[in-house]
Amino acid sequence: MNTIKELPIGEHPKPSLEQNYLLSALPGDVKKRLTPHLELVSLPLGRCLYESGDEQKYVYFPTNSIISLVYVMFNGDSAEISVVGNEGILGTSLFMGGGSTPNRAIVQSAGSAYRLPARMLKEEFKLHEKLHDLLLRYTQSLMTQMAQTAVCNRHHTIEQQLCRWILLSLDRIPSNVLTMTQELIADMLGVRREGVSVAAGKLQKLGVIEYHRGVVTVTDREKLETLSCECYEAVKKECYRLLHYLPEDYDSDE
Repeated sequence: MNTIKELPIGEHPKPSLEQNYLLSALPGDVKKRLTPHLELVSLPLGRCLYESGDEQKYVYFPTNSIISLVYVMFNGDSAEISVVGNEGILGTSLFMGGGSTPNRAIVQSAGSAYRLPARMLKEEFKLHEKLHDLLLRYTQSLMTQMAQTAVCNRHHTIEQQLCRWILLSLDRIPSNVLTMTQELIADMLGVRREGVSVAAGKLQKLGVIEYHRGVVTVTDREKLETLSCECYEAVKKECYRLLHYLPEDYDSDE
């Protein structure tokens, strides 16, 4: 596995802990104990954080990055099952009784995250009831996203899937700009690159997005939501229901 590098001091403004809403919502005493052990790391586009079956030595709290959980078939085909951004944590299998998953975790949109040794969070999870509730609620929201993604990939067009995918990604970063290649998008959706190219071209002609050299800029979010299927709204509503720590304007890029 590739080594994750610490974010160079002074090269970029240092993201605060509060940029990850789950991290910010940790009970005060838990946050006080864990903060000295949180390490800010840079996550380049396409970096694999763990492979299927790997022992999870760290959990990650993204600040301005997005991490995709991808299921890979024996023949190499893959599809994204969920995304993790500033609303949550990468590493739910750790406190669900596992320690590894059959999924691969890949950086979908470059940025940074706070990394914490897995054993420390696991110890706190066993001891603190409020933390226990917080993390289980997040896990339920992630499971909803997985289920809705499966339905969407089976019943909706590539264009609708792309709209849903862009919106879910956009909600999880403090910007309206996503840095990702068509090849990566195709891998995430489990479709051919040509299909993504056609769908992105339609959205660009409609004035919804601008796509140039791996950079997707959303120019009309309201229209993008109308073009998406019901799956995006279903996931968003469940996130708001379960994750009480999300701000009211969580789905806004302003």
